[in-house]
Amino acid sequence: MASLPYSFRPVKALFLLPFLLVSTLVARAESWPEFRGPGREGHTAAKLPLTWSPTNNVAWKIEVPGKGWSSPVVVNGRIIVTTAVKEGSGYSLQALAFNAADGKPAWSTVVFSPSSMAAIHGKNSHASPTPLIEGDRVYVHFGHQGTAALTLDGKLLWKTTEHSYKPVHGNGGSPVIFGDNLIFSADGDSKPAIIALDKNTGKTVWKQARVADAKRKFSFATPLIITNAGRVELISPGSGMVGGLDPRTGKELWRVNYGEGYSVIPRPIVGHGMVFIGTGYDSPKVLGIRLGGTGDVTATHLAWTISRSAPHTPSMVLVGEELYFVSDAGVASCVDAKTGAVHWQERVGGGYSSSLLHAGGRIYAQNEAGLTTVLAVGKEFKVLAKNDLEERSLASFGVVDDSLLIRTDAHLFRITGASK
Repeated sequence: MASLPYSFRPVKALFLLPFLLVSTLVARAESWPEFRGPGREGHTAAKLPLTWSPTNNVAWKIEVPGKGWSSPVVVNGRIIVTTAVKEGSGYSLQALAFNAADGKPAWSTVVFSPSSMAAIHGKNSHASPTPLIEGDRVYVHFGHQGTAALTLDGKLLWKTTEHSYKPVHGNGGSPVIFGDNLIFSADGDSKPAIIALDKNTGKTVWKQARVADAKRKFSFATPLIITNAGRVELISPGSGMVGGLDPRTGKELWRVNYGEGYSVIPRPIVGHGMVFIGTGYDSPKVLGIRLGGTGDVTATHLAWTISRSAPHTPSMVLVGEELYFVSDAGVASCVDAKTGAVHWQERVGGGYSSSLLHAGGRIYAQNEAGLTTVLAVGKEFKVLAKNDLEERSLASFGVVDDSLLIRTDAHLFRITGASK
């Protein structure tokens, strides 16, 4: 087990569940292995709570040292996040583990210790990419600062800083795995690329340049791997374009260009033979693109475009034939996924960065002030609940059993209780 380089400080008097329930949580802990969950698109079968507050339906609350907006991941009753702890003029970039049952710290590992850091956007952190768990490994990624593999007990297996680049606003996109390839985007100030490392050694397998006409090259999107008509594709949005690549080789299979869109963040989602993406700043759009093309399919496979209240940052969610998204300015939308026809667009309030989550016919949307609006799935706009933790939060949700994991500026919460 890795040593503890600093003192964890649990928040006292907030363990609200009785011992019997806590013991049950130990036995039932399930996996939430990567950004947006096991299905990678923001869905869970869990029966999540409908209402909570800073003191109601809180199983536990733990103080998390440093700062990071990586989402919590879960395996074998352990919750893992990354963080950046200020040390002099530099930082300690760390992986932290907590027990899912009671929130107590399990281990911490220092992964990188850069002596200085590039400037970041005020909404970003130096630990924004979400860890990825596969088997007995956890992979942590700090963008231009490097990538590493650890055991589930926090032992460092390998790390690499080979693919450093000049960032703009910091890091953001999380990695994915296909076979033995650990893949991530490296879209910095110039020469953007998609990179695959050998997940067992950290050595480079392939590096594919991202070729696009957008003047601003930086983006932060997490790729999505799909199989369409028997063809495996790595769907990777970046500045000016989205491409489908062969995840084994990095070869580009198809692309759609979208001009000067940059700082692209939302993770793609798929359904109905289509992929849905956001196109970034300054004029964000949501695109519905038909799958199955080869080469430049901009003119043939772009099915529809929505410009009004499109998200810069939050990832979307698809439920049945309805696509849901929320703009950074707090306007939620429900549209027909096949046609782009708008069913409703309503203001839910606040600024948004966290990705949407669907559970049991509900959409969970958390704003940057820590207020979660729970919406009913459907073609009519209906607010079911509003729950305010009263703490700033930009991280996306995690799930363990029938509980929500919410990371705020200073804490990690496990939210439980009745789903009605």
